[in-house]
Amino acid sequence: MNLRTPIGESPFDRRAFVTGLGALGGLALVSSRADGAVKLFASELAPSGDAPRVLLLVQLTGGNDGLSTVAPFGDDAYHAARATLALAKSDVLPLDDYKGLHGELKGLRKLLDAGRLALVEGVGYPNPIRSHFKSYEVWHTADPRGRASGEGWIGKLGAAAWRDVSDPNLVVHVGANVPYSLESATHPPAAFVNPASYRWAGEKQDVEAFGKMGETEGSKSESNLDFLRRKVADSQASSQKIRTAVARYRTTTEYPDDPFGGALRDVAALVNGGLGTRVVSVELSGFDTHTNQKTRHDALMRQLDRGLSALAADLERSAAGKQVVGLVFSEFGRRVKENGSRGTDHGVAAPCFVFGSAVKGGLYGKHPSLVDLDAGDVKHTTDFRSVYATLIERWFGADASKVLGASYPRLGFLA
Repeated sequence: MNLRTPIGESPFDRRAFVTGLGALGGLALVSSRADGAVKLFASELAPSGDAPRVLLLVQLTGGNDGLSTVAPFGDDAYHAARATLALAKSDVLPLDDYKGLHGELKGLRKLLDAGRLALVEGVGYPNPIRSHFKSYEVWHTADPRGRASGEGWIGKLGAAAWRDVSDPNLVVHVGANVPYSLESATHPPAAFVNPASYRWAGEKQDVEAFGKMGETEGSKSESNLDFLRRKVADSQASSQKIRTAVARYRTTTEYPDDPFGGALRDVAALVNGGLGTRVVSVELSGFDTHTNQKTRHDALMRQLDRGLSALAADLERSAAGKQVVGLVFSEFGRRVKENGSRGTDHGVAAPCFVFGSAVKGGLYGKHPSLVDLDAGDVKHTTDFRSVYATLIERWFGADASKVLGASYPRLGFLA
């Protein structure tokens, strides 16, 4: 059982302590504010007339190939660089005479045509990093320093927008790997893979043992034990509400029978369950396509499209669902030129998708040049923090500069 080294709080660091709670039950546990009183009422943010606004984050892990997602079929440089991977006009859903969506993204194309999907092109950041882990940290903290800068950007958003809210279901991740974007001292996420098994699994003796871990000479162990009891109560309250919401959810929408489809169905259940959730995160992995890219990427595009199309249709059925905006992103794109294994290596910029009933659909940003390259990579034309800033200010009404540390141009996909 490993806890983070105590930092800056006597008798121990409660933020580190909360992180270590998962060791007790083998689960991702939840807590509310790590520094004060705990409220156990999920109804605090539950819909009362109007459903709360929700942000859904969909991470495409591994580095999605932007030039196969939005393919410039009309560019000779594209075909010259990709002898086996370039998509022809017949392989895509044309957006104009130059570029088109991957042919498997039929559902997303319908959302685009209906004005409910924004395609943001050339998304990246200055001085790009081609390491999965480092670029991941930049995207998830919205800071070039990565984890050294502190909390994730959603954690910073929570402190700015919901400072006085201690609801344990405010931020939820559906999946095994909780992203660093949700790292927060004040609003740590609830996380689960299977909602039916999401519950506190500790015993009374575990609680007592953890309560004594914080004892030092001259300290009052009771305060630590009370703190732990509050965390356990928080976890129990959260897990029960989540399990109930998912178990009770009924929909006529047919989701794909795969883990991604199942996670998105759980998202719809959370949104419609009145839990007060404001941010939900899911992941689709497998995008590190160094070899045999076409077959693999085609399958991933099909999986992404089927899952998101089902979710979008399901969310349209309810008032709460219409209060969801989804952001689909990856830590970087792929290089322009294919490699010797019929794949592509780590690149820089790639497109993002933003979807939902409130979205002003259309094309945003500028498609990157395939002639004006930076060491074989397309140059980013849109800073990803402009996407974040638009969501922070126009969806949640918070001050983006407090979350991102600077001001970035807003985009037009939200009013």
